[in-house]
Amino acid sequence: MSTRSPARRILLLCAVVLVVAQTAPLGADLVLALWYEIGPDWCQGPPLMAPAADASLLCVQIFRRPTIIEVLALFPVLAVMLVVCLPAVRWCLRPLRDVVGVIAAVGPQNLGHRLRLGTSQDEMAVLGRTIDDMMDRIAVGYEAQRRFAADASHELRTPLAVQRTLIEVGMTGGDLTPDQLQLLTAQLLATNERNERLIEGLLVLSESDRGLVTRSPLRLDEITAGVLEAYRARAAEAGVTITSRLQPRVVLGEQVLLERLVGNLVQNALKYNRPDGTLDVQVGDDPALVVVNTGDDVPADEVGALFEPFRRRSASRIDHSGGAGLGLSIARSITQAHEGLITASSTGRDGLRVQVSFPEAAENQPHSR
Repeated sequence: MSTRSPARRILLLCAVVLVVAQTAPLGADLVLALWYEIGPDWCQGPPLMAPAADASLLCVQIFRRPTIIEVLALFPVLAVMLVVCLPAVRWCLRPLRDVVGVIAAVGPQNLGHRLRLGTSQDEMAVLGRTIDDMMDRIAVGYEAQRRFAADASHELRTPLAVQRTLIEVGMTGGDLTPDQLQLLTAQLLATNERNERLIEGLLVLSESDRGLVTRSPLRLDEITAGVLEAYRARAAEAGVTITSRLQPRVVLGEQVLLERLVGNLVQNALKYNRPDGTLDVQVGDDPALVVVNTGDDVPADEVGALFEPFRRRSASRIDHSGGAGLGLSIARSITQAHEGLITASSTGRDGLRVQVSFPEAAENQPHSR
């Protein structure tokens, strides 16, 4: 699509208006002459003679200030010019109206449509490129939401199908032994717990995507210490050694979400570890939080995909309880809600290094947004 620049049209209109404006006094003189010829004869008397004693106040003022009638004659001339300028202004804005029609036709079914107004630097081309860039971002977000909905449906469909099968087996098998019945109920419970984890993860992800309702200064080091204490028993059972260096660090945010952030990172680092491995957690100024584990090395081209929903690596793991595949996605969403940045990188040997940066926050900052 190509169109002309409105700036050039407006510049041309300004030039025409400037030229025509020079003829306005001539037009006013013409209107005044026609008035004297065909207009009413009130206030008309011999030249250079004062009005009669019974003349109206208006006639007296016109005689004393002759420019009044000249100014009055200029008004109809300017009114005609304004009427003529109306279609000219519409002509100047026609490129914008053409673009509006194209944009109005864009919908979910044709998000790939682009204006493509060229590479020039005029206003319409810049506007067109900006709109195209915006459409690119919208298309990426729409596709991500569509893929997320499809993945969530798939993740829910599988355990629900298993749960339905187990229920049907329990209903049809009337001669089940106590051991078989116990196994059936255990499988149903495990499937139900998986559904709960998935739904809870989706709810947390939705809440964090909407941003923070309130903010308060929180000690990230104290939150991290509490989370690590809760996971020490599980780490000891798995043979993983937890080390930590926690310096005082204040973060402006919500405690529940920050606890979930640290918990997800620690749980993920513990799950993808080895029996004699380590889990090192650091809290400092910048980055604010660092979680490093030992385990299978993550290729550099796979690190970015770890933060996508429902992405699971097929690497060896200590914890085989499964998961919703939302741990790092939730961590990224919570970090973004706190205006922070989360990144991951391979340690170069084995395991993964995840670091989180937060803006500086003082304890005397306001508690609400």
